[in-house]
Formats: sequence, C-alpha cells, structure tokens
Amino acid sequence: MKRARVAYAGAIHSASEYYGQLQLADGRIVNEQDVVWLPPVEPRTVFALGLNYADHAKELAFKAPEEPLAFLKGPNTFIGHRGQTRRPADAAYMHYECELAVVVGKKAKNIKKEEAFKYVSGYTIANDYAIRDYLENYYRPNLKVKNRDTCTPIGPWLVDAEDIPDPSNLAIKTYVNGKLTQQGNTKDMIFGIADLIEYFSSFMTLSPGDIILTGTPEGLADTAVGDEIITEIEGIGKLVNTIVGDDIFTEGGDRPHLKIHN
Repeated sequence: MKRARVAYAGAIHSASEYYGQLQLADGRIVNEQDVVWLPPVEPRTVFALGLNYADHAKELAFKAPEEPLAFLKGPNTFIGHRGQTRRPADAAYMHYECELAVVVGKKAKNIKKEEAFKYVSGYTIANDYAIRDYLENYYRPNLKVKNRDTCTPIGPWLVDAEDIPDPSNLAIKTYVNGKLTQQGNTKDMIFGIADLIEYFSSFMTLSPGDIILTGTPEGLADTAVGDEIITEIEGIGKLVNTIVGDDIFTEGGDRPHLKIHN
C-alpha cells in the first residue's frame, strides 16, 4: 500500500492512493491537487549517507569511502511533495540528489544484515539538495550544505516494504524542467540497505520513524529559481519540487525573478 500524510480542510490526515486520487482515513475521496502534501513520515533521527555510490564520489573528485560516511539531518529541512525549496541568493552551485529513503519500522539493536529487512517498514523518495558553496572541512562535513530549511523534500508516498520485493534493484531518475539529468540504480550502492542497518544498529538503537537516506548516483546539475525538479524511483513514485528565491520568504517582497516552469 502507498500511504501519505496530507493537510485538507483544516486538518492533517492519513491517506492512501485511490485510483489516481487520495482516500482519507475518514473515507473521503479528494483530488491530489486539493491537498497540501506533508512528509509521509514524521522524521525522527535521519541518517544521510555521503558518497554511497562510487560514480557519484568520482564526479565530486572524492575517493569512495571504506566504511559508511554518514551525517544527521534536522527535522527543519524536510518538506512534502510539491513543496518549495529555497535557493539562497549567494549560492553558486545548488544541486539535487535523488535518494531511496528507508524507514525503520521497529526498534533495532545489534541487527545482523541477514535479519535487517525485518526492521524496515517501507520506502519513500528524498531529494537531498546540497549547496556546495557552504562545504566546510572534513571535521564538519555537510552541516551547512545539507541542513538548510526546506532543502529535503520527501515523499509523496511511504510504500510498504512488502510491496517492494527488491529495494536493492530500483531505477533512479531525476528530471529538471522535464529533461532527464540523473539516472542510476540502487544496486550500485557501495553499502546496501542491510549493511547500513547492521552498521548503525551496532552502536546505537534504531527506532520506528528513523530514516536512512542511502545516497545518490552520479548525474548532478545546478538548479535555478523557477526550476521544477522531479525525482523518481521505480515502484515508489515521483516527488515534485520547485526552487524559489529568497524573496518568497521576505515579507512584502515583490518576487521579481520567480518563474515557474510548467
């Protein structure tokens, strides 16, 4: 089943896919365009993998890691499907990253990889935007690059784990204004889903609602205000997002450079 969280008629609802529409938990059928999409899961601890695809590490001129290179993300950065992501006016290089997001379903500690998938409740899509201008040094990796408000769209669906029989072989694509710019497959992860659950649970307890963002393949490109970015993962869906400028967040701004591509 595909599950979503949406705001509709003044309340937050759980919803599921219903023949191209949404069925709310109270039985009402609504159009997708009539709701505000929220992250399908309220994130708890969110782990993000850096350089987990060898081709991506190569395009950034980094050596592929020998053990998982991970950092944490705060809840401030997450927004839902069809949300707006802010590009700071001083940013010279802000690129998308289409990633398979693994949602933990129950407490996990010292889990061997052979048992790891029993602890997954489902999968969704994350677009883990990076603003390379803010890259610091090895000892403070990715904090300013990856934790800015609105910079991690996630959704639209949480797809039950049993409906994705092989999450380790899913096609990944990203489109910028309709043009295919990124293409890969989850089979090319350096550290697979089971490896990551075994790794994280070896030194800390994983809990329901924790999310693992598993990294992105090569194919990065700069984005601009007004761009529509679609990140897509086979069997899970398409996550739509629009880049906006600082003026959207400034009270009384005249929004002179906002242009939405259709």
